Parts: sequence; C-alpha cells; structure tokens
Amino acid sequence: MKLFKLLIVFFILSFQACSSQIEKINGVSFVASREALKKVHVKPVTSVNANYAAVMPFGFIKNLNHPEIVHNTDRQWFGETRAGAKQYIEVLREQQIKIMLKPQIWVWHGEFTGYIEMKDETNWKLLEDSYTSFIMEYALLAQEVNAEIFCIGTELEKFIVNRPKYWNNLIAKIKNIYKGKLTYAANWDEFKRTPFWSDLDFIGVDAYFPVSESKTPTVEDCLNGWKEHKPVIKALSSTFKKPILFTEFGYRSVDYAGKEPWKSDRSMNQVNLEAQTNTTKALFETFWNEDWFAGGFVWKWFVNHNKVGGLDNTQFTPQNKPVETVLREQFIKF
Repeated sequence: MKLFKLLIVFFILSFQACSSQIEKINGVSFVASREALKKVHVKPVTSVNANYAAVMPFGFIKNLNHPEIVHNTDRQWFGETRAGAKQYIEVLREQQIKIMLKPQIWVWHGEFTGYIEMKDETNWKLLEDSYTSFIMEYALLAQEVNAEIFCIGTELEKFIVNRPKYWNNLIAKIKNIYKGKLTYAANWDEFKRTPFWSDLDFIGVDAYFPVSESKTPTVEDCLNGWKEHKPVIKALSSTFKKPILFTEFGYRSVDYAGKEPWKSDRSMNQVNLEAQTNTTKALFETFWNEDWFAGGFVWKWFVNHNKVGGLDNTQFTPQNKPVETVLREQFIKF
C-alpha cells in the first residue's frame, strides 16, 4: 500500500511538471470595436480555451511619408482608444484572460506599415516624437493594468532600419516605466534582421510564412512547407536565447490559403474551409510541442462572436468555422 501511494504521488508530480513545461500562450487577437466589452463577449474566448488576448488600440497615419500619428481621439472607435483598451483589459481579466497590449498603426488605405519611411531628417524627428508619444501612452497603460506582455511595435521594418538608435533608446524608456515582458511583432520576412531582440523577452513574429502552393493544401503539404522556415526560426531563438512568440498567426478560409497567407486581397473570394483548417493544423503540429516556442495569437477575433465568420466567410477569423474546433482542441492540450 505504501509503495502504491508513493507511485501515485510520483505520477501526480510528474504530470504537474510536464504540464508546466508545455503550457503555452494560447491567444486571440481581439479586434477593437465601437462598443464596450461585456462578459458575454468574452465567453467565446474562454470556450475556445484561450488563456491570452491581444488588445490592440490604434494610431493612424495619413500616408507612408507622413510623420504624425493620430491616436486616442474621440473620432476613433472606443476599443481603439486608451479608455477602450483599459475597459477591454478589465473585462478580460475578470474571466482570467491574460493580456498582451499591442498598440498598432494603421496607414490610410491600408498601406503596409513596413514601408513607412520619411524623406528627410526633419520628418524623421517628427515621426520619432510622434511614435514615442503614441507608444509611451500605452506603455504606461500596460504598467497600470499589469499587462503580462507589451508589444512595442508591429511590422515597422523601414522605420527600424533607418533609425536603430531611436529604437534602442525607446526600449530603454519603456523599461523605465513598464516592468512586464516585452516583444516586437516583426513581419515573417523581417524577423531575421530585427536588431534589438537581445533587449526584449520574446522574439515576436507575425507568422504569415508561405507553406504550400496548393489550392487545397493537405496537412502533410504544409508540414513539408514548414521544413524550410522552422530551422531558421529555431536558430534565431538559439542565437538570442529567447523564446519565439507568434504575435500573429492564421490563415484565410480561401483557395491557396498557404501560398501567400499575408494577403487580404478582395479578389480572393472562393471559400475553402478545408484549406484554412489544414494550414492551421500543420502550424500547431510544427510548433506547439517545441520548448523554445512560447505560443501565439490567432488573427483575428471579433467582439460579437455570433455575428461574424461562418461557413461563407473568406477572411482570417476562425469564428464559427471548422477551424474554431481545431483551436479549441489544440489550446486545451497546452
């Protein structure tokens, strides 16, 4: 009997140790809305077994060469503002959802933020001042609400390449007021060149890697596609001794979902739920068991769950699609 009890204790301790080793950041990218967040809006998040949400207030720029970031104004949707982000976080916290605060920039007409680049020194200085005002406002909020992770920027490669000293100084300023974990959301083809990973806690990657040329890729197709990218990602983690965090991941429910996953082209309008499901399954299978991989945030999750996504939807959201079941089953494992 004594031996039996010892075996039971050993089993429990072993199970707890294994569980602690494989726990991941199972996150959703929570899209800002016009309205305040309510408990009913969070229930679908917990139902999919997510333990994190990325809360994403926004700043706006007129064009790629414009230095002024407009943010936290009464012309924005509530969820895009400081007050809205704080209210979202408070409601998510009540349901035991942890937080990555991820302020982002939107360029007019949806132009790619990685191409933001000023034409002269004067405008670079103006952009730096404007970005500092924007990001420090939310660094202060991150500290105020004790956000577990703060993301210092999203897909801003030309800004970083042209002004590396600014970013080093900015990170130091953020660390003076925010005491949680830091990351930066580098685009999938940018992360290898990001110069300041040693100063952050996670190597953040928006994981829109091409993994298959097929109209309806199989899981095996995508697993093979990841063989090109995974060693590069792992090597960077090893070099900097930092875990990889997919600050965004996901696929549209369209034909050729794994070919150019970053595209939001309206001409891609052929619904393909199987393509979205298979690409997502392969991503989980490739990364979620790795000890150097921290987890990630699926792109993207809307407030009013019952009114979005669905079987005729071609966009990224997993809501009310077969891939939502994939998320639920994978997240509960970790």
